[in-house]
Amino acid sequence: MASITTPSFDRRANLSLFSRLRKAEGQADPFPIYAELRARGAISPAPWGGFLVTSFSTCDQILRGNAWLEPDTRWRERQGVSTRWGAPSSREISRTLPALNPPEHTRVRRSAGNFDRTTIDRMGRRVSQVVDDLLDTLMEHLHTGEADFAALVSEELPVATIGDWLGLPRADWPRLRELTHDQVFTQELLPSASQLARSDAAMAELRAYFLHLVRERRARPGEDPVSRWIRTWDAMEPDRDKADEAVYFLALFVLLAALETTSTLLSTMTLLLVEHPGRWSLLAAQPDLVPAFVEEALRYDPPTHVISRVAAEDCLLHNVEVRADEMVHLLVGAAHRDPAQYDRPDVFDPRRKPPHLSFSGGIHYCLGAPLARLEAQTLLHRTVTRLPRLTLARRPDRAPRVAFRRLLNLDVALA
Repeated sequence: MASITTPSFDRRANLSLFSRLRKAEGQADPFPIYAELRARGAISPAPWGGFLVTSFSTCDQILRGNAWLEPDTRWRERQGVSTRWGAPSSREISRTLPALNPPEHTRVRRSAGNFDRTTIDRMGRRVSQVVDDLLDTLMEHLHTGEADFAALVSEELPVATIGDWLGLPRADWPRLRELTHDQVFTQELLPSASQLARSDAAMAELRAYFLHLVRERRARPGEDPVSRWIRTWDAMEPDRDKADEAVYFLALFVLLAALETTSTLLSTMTLLLVEHPGRWSLLAAQPDLVPAFVEEALRYDPPTHVISRVAAEDCLLHNVEVRADEMVHLLVGAAHRDPAQYDRPDVFDPRRKPPHLSFSGGIHYCLGAPLARLEAQTLLHRTVTRLPRLTLARRPDRAPRVAFRRLLNLDVALA
């Protein structure tokens, strides 16, 4: 196999760029930094080891290829207990559906079922009702001054949708939402010890909550998804405790996937709408552009900026040698601004119909993509139709993250 040695000074050079990416200014607008990284090639060395990938075509190739694996439980165990991968929250998240590799991934994904048309239509009626209720509350606040769209709408819609679908008590929703925000640090790039501790505590509480839920549903089954998963796994797994744990991991996965990234999509989409009045006028005049507006929001500033994979075997990637088990970080935020893929990539254009990687790709394509699109499109339609034009009161603050974007607030007012 051809071998190309990557000079060590390249890693040091990228360390400076990554340090900027971790600061508040870089988190608010990482795209100039991504452009500098992309200028160094489709693949460049990460300061901590492994590689950063900024090319759209290369990211897409990796996500769709069988030669690249999720950093699953076995991979994390090989990294050692003293690494971030040995943290309790990291080990726990590695057993959820998105972190599994075949054949286990195939088995679990089949057991989860799909958001088919009938399910989406049924959930659509609930989403429409929730959106109208949330916008009513938002309007009440706006009549007396400013309102935080993120807190009143973006954070509430996903938890109400998935909480209602799973049959979770409404009183539990606020705490579950807080726990999803805390657990995400275990999936971040280079989390600090204190951030990992928050993730560990959150994951332990989520485990206790959902195992209790599974046992309750086993005792009193219904027609909800958790009860259906119990029936499915009882037919697949004779060990009752193992079946319950499998259902727990499905319920955990659904909650985490449905809340964190969807709420970010809703806030980002609305920010893109209200910061330029012309976009509001465009959608008001052409409501059929709403689906394309959502897709462009997913391209322009995706909820997840980093997806990680590991090499299944030694390989060459753009003439760079990647060893088996080495990690590559797909910088989706950078790939979505790749001029080789998009015309005028730094321009938000709701008329374009872009391919994007916000829902991953290949066998790991997001199971909840139809639901996320449903929530975003419904909210955007209703916001433009029901509300007078909103204006941005001030630029929002962002959570201290690199991989998982989140607006801490989105303060709006009536124009």
